[in-house]
Amino acid sequence: MFVIATAGHVDHGKSTLVRALTGMEPDRWAEERRRGMTIDLGFAWTSLADDEMTAFVDVPGHQRFVTNMLAGVGPVTAVMFVVAADEGWRQQSAEHLAALHALDVRHGVLAVTRSDLADPGPAIAQAREQLDGTGLAGIPAVAVSAVTGQGLATLRHTLRDLTRALPTPAPGPARLWVDRSFSVRGSGTVVTGTLTSGTVAVGDDLLLHPSGRAVRVRGLQSLKTDVDRAGAVSRLAVNLRGLSTDDVRRGHALVQPGAFAPVTSMDVRLVRAADRLPAQLTLHLGSAAVAVRVRMLGPSAARLTLATPLPLHVGERGLLRDPGARHVVAGFVVLDTMPPGLHARGDARRRATALAGMRDRPTAAEEVGRRGAVRREALVTAGVLTPDDADLDGVVAAGGWLVDPVVWKQWAAALHRVADEWAAANPLSPGIAPDAAARRAGITDARLVGALAAEAGLVLDGSGVHGRDTGIRFPEPVRRALDEICAGLHDAPFAAPGAEDLARLGLSRQHLAAAVTAGVLIRVTDGVYLLPSAPAEALRRVAALPQPFTVSQARAAWDTSRRVAVPLLEYLDRQGATRRLDTARRILTKESR
Repeated sequence: MFVIATAGHVDHGKSTLVRALTGMEPDRWAEERRRGMTIDLGFAWTSLADDEMTAFVDVPGHQRFVTNMLAGVGPVTAVMFVVAADEGWRQQSAEHLAALHALDVRHGVLAVTRSDLADPGPAIAQAREQLDGTGLAGIPAVAVSAVTGQGLATLRHTLRDLTRALPTPAPGPARLWVDRSFSVRGSGTVVTGTLTSGTVAVGDDLLLHPSGRAVRVRGLQSLKTDVDRAGAVSRLAVNLRGLSTDDVRRGHALVQPGAFAPVTSMDVRLVRAADRLPAQLTLHLGSAAVAVRVRMLGPSAARLTLATPLPLHVGERGLLRDPGARHVVAGFVVLDTMPPGLHARGDARRRATALAGMRDRPTAAEEVGRRGAVRREALVTAGVLTPDDADLDGVVAAGGWLVDPVVWKQWAAALHRVADEWAAANPLSPGIAPDAAARRAGITDARLVGALAAEAGLVLDGSGVHGRDTGIRFPEPVRRALDEICAGLHDAPFAAPGAEDLARLGLSRQHLAAAVTAGVLIRVTDGVYLLPSAPAEALRRVAALPQPFTVSQARAAWDTSRRVAVPLLEYLDRQGATRRLDTARRILTKESR
């Protein structure tokens, strides 16, 4: 299917021409037909070729209804521009052209209507002069009369040639801009719109923006025909399950989950704009019209803050309109949907310089190089990447992040420096915790520390980030105290030193924790430390006891006190070597026999 929007001044015969081409009435409201003036969007379709349907979005031409006109033109890439032979170029002709130029519409046909009432030559010449310098310069012109039928066949052939020249829609996620919402008895809420990218099928789960609400497609119609699936470009009616008509309106969008993020602030390149713009304007993109606050960054760059978030991608085009002056003041191209903050003096000027060097549709490598590091999902929702993109031109992919290779090496070097500094300052601690290491090294996400440690020749394990030499260098008094404890435990494996003994030897909690990390001791419980060989010896001795056994029997076998015996049995329980039968008895498990 192809979709073409109309454009042109009020009462130049847009709806009459669509009616003559399709045999359908595009004006939906009785008031429109009574007044002979389109005030809202109309829709009609016909077959211009044997195998393809062409849908027309008929837009109002009166100045008061420009917002409705822009909602119809926004999602469409081709136009039938209508000028009346007996009136020529008029005020709304100019504003419609300004909007089309801002949206970079480059495919169209000039239809000069009412050619039975006046010579179409002057109107064609005048229109061509106005179209010069826009994306529609040089489009074919057809003189036509919807009343007499003059030129209709030629117009149909010209429109058919136009549709054949339209570019194939680029692959992308599904997004449908809503232009109507209504209720159908027995079906519920139905929305219509132009599907400009992706595919929608019955049963699909979509997100409704700006609310972010999840909805399910209950049914689909394309040109009043039930379909199971439809791809871009299509005019669709979508029956949504569990949604009230109050929840959805023109300007909302149905999008594929995970493919768009709600954008509230973005940096744009301005097209055909004055050096200064009003601070408050209306942004038009797709079928949406939202209030925006404009901050000029440079002659052709601005930051737009949206009153209502929109699901947008980098590279999309929209326009800014002054609702008070009632004219288009600029077009724009979205350059960054995740702009940095502007806090310091000169930030705006520097940002304008950076934006001037950015392409409308950057590659992933360009975006990563500019940002240093970015979440992969952020580039997907910005439209720079697809979820399946694998060739990233040397970009480092780790932990859900995409990192510039230069930044990656800088982070690895910083992590190595931090690990060395920690080891020098903390000889009893073999490694620094990943969160602390990331913070000190300036690494964006601690989840990258493991991959960076490997890059830097470091180790990340339970003790933190450290070099491959894991030996802990105990001060000489601490080493002598530990040697004394170990010697005593070799002679009496379960005679754990008490608090007074530890204090006499000058061993602090930090010293004992380092001894456990170094494998010199094991911690049974707070204040009870034994040799690493103690659990195996404990099991060997209780294996000689009648099963099941009591705490008193184990204590006697180990020749120790209840202070040691009770926590040691609980330690063995946690290891799965022993199992409690009741409050008094335990047995060895099969695995430990």
